[in-house]
Amino acid sequence: MAVKEIDVKLFAKMFLAGAKYLDNSKEEINELNVFPVPDGDTGTNMTMTIVSAAKEVRDLGEDPDMKSLCKAMSGGSLRGARGNSGVILSQLLRGFTKAVRDEQVITVPLFGAACTKAVETAYKAVMKPTEGTILTVARGMGEKAAELIEDGADDFETIIPALYEHGNAVLAQTPELLPVLKQAGVVDSGGAGLMKVIQGALDMFQGKEIDLTISDDPIAKPDDSRPGKAADIQKNIYHTQMKTSISKPVNRQLESDVKSYLASIGELIAFKADDNEVYLEMNTDDPGLVVQKALKFGILSDVKITCRVQNKTADQSASAPAPEEPKGEPSEFGFVAVSAGDGLADIFRSLGVDHVIEGGQTMNPSTADILDAIEKVNAKTVFVLPNNKNIIMAANQARDLTTEKTVLVIPTKTIPQGITAAINFSDGSSADENEQTMIEAIGTVKTGEITYAVRDTNIDDHDIRKGDFMGIGDKKILSVGTDMDQVVIEMITAMVDDSSELISLYYGADVSDGDAGALKDKIAERFPGLDVDIQRGGQPVYYYITSVE
Repeated sequence: MAVKEIDVKLFAKMFLAGAKYLDNSKEEINELNVFPVPDGDTGTNMTMTIVSAAKEVRDLGEDPDMKSLCKAMSGGSLRGARGNSGVILSQLLRGFTKAVRDEQVITVPLFGAACTKAVETAYKAVMKPTEGTILTVARGMGEKAAELIEDGADDFETIIPALYEHGNAVLAQTPELLPVLKQAGVVDSGGAGLMKVIQGALDMFQGKEIDLTISDDPIAKPDDSRPGKAADIQKNIYHTQMKTSISKPVNRQLESDVKSYLASIGELIAFKADDNEVYLEMNTDDPGLVVQKALKFGILSDVKITCRVQNKTADQSASAPAPEEPKGEPSEFGFVAVSAGDGLADIFRSLGVDHVIEGGQTMNPSTADILDAIEKVNAKTVFVLPNNKNIIMAANQARDLTTEKTVLVIPTKTIPQGITAAINFSDGSSADENEQTMIEAIGTVKTGEITYAVRDTNIDDHDIRKGDFMGIGDKKILSVGTDMDQVVIEMITAMVDDSSELISLYYGADVSDGDAGALKDKIAERFPGLDVDIQRGGQPVYYYITSVE
């Protein structure tokens, strides 16, 4: 008998199966990066977006009603959305569930209307939609659904497989619509992620047995094969110790999940839990992530973070959240910035940023993370500096969900743009005047980043081999080679023009103070008429972040 209705239970299982398939494929999706850099994160971002919703769906139990299910899918994905593809996925879910939430079964005509609504909602969320992306794949399936229904298809056994087949065909065509994909030899990663969701939903619909268990922390492990100087730098450079005071016994499932997660991001030395406190000790490259996990148990105390390489004790405030102070009268203006690396966090704080969200290239913060940061800033108007083009949409989504204060997102795409924006803020100007001034100022900043290639490719007229150092500018790869300092200098040469006055460098966790100082001297010698400033950023993955102004 043909299936002409999808009830709430089946709808929930199809959604969870889609989340499971995406979770299983996240590393495959991450590798569909246009640039061969080690920070491919589309799969991780989309998975964390949908897992946020899946967790809320699981919490509903075995017998949810349609309205509750749709609220969990939409609200969970909106709050958990990370990265541009994650935000678009959350908007697709938002549109689809908005169309079906008032019914108890999904009929074929309702399904067609929901697909149309999903695409419309996602396109509206993107200021400048680009074809050849997840949007194109979603629209193709929406149009196919409408076409099938108009031609008389009236059962899901016909429609859903046809949509999956058509979606894959559209995905295969994305390189023809977006030349940079064709040049890199990949299909769109966001579209590929969406098709994993559809594949899971289809397999569940067709009766395939699927294990719907999904980790609440689906973070792909970082690449450990860093070439060149990074190989000489000790791994897990921060020794991290902390205690957490708890008011009730530790949930053993939570303990197991947290221990597993901590082991994935470093060397877990000790984890002890009793009725009063949790003690943990570990070595890691990212103590901020450890702090975030420890907060799941209660209130932090005795936080100590020591750099094992340079034997420096980090200021607790740089990685651990400062204790909340009683809120008085709100100030006129406040700032939230996103950055990865304790040195960069310190720079932003020195420029007056109230709250720094740990994140960036390798771990985009969620909409909920940004909302939480905005809430913590006691100000009437909060400026948000995303400092990454893949975080701007999540910041805008957080802005739209904020009701008790004004939020202005300055569309900073890089760390140097964020620093320039903060420098150009004036207490004596209005919010609108500051917004305009900062947006104008970031337009004068040229940014370059140095990392390494994770695969062989040819892009931007460069033959690139796995392990090569790459200098990546605002729009394209500027230099490639096996000598890092030479790659930096060639990249900066491509950025400097007659109007340039200042070169700034922020060196990462894998660069020693001595090597950074030596490079500064080489740059000063190469560009004698420009000021050269270098500061420790402590960022992962990118050896240097540079700017020319």
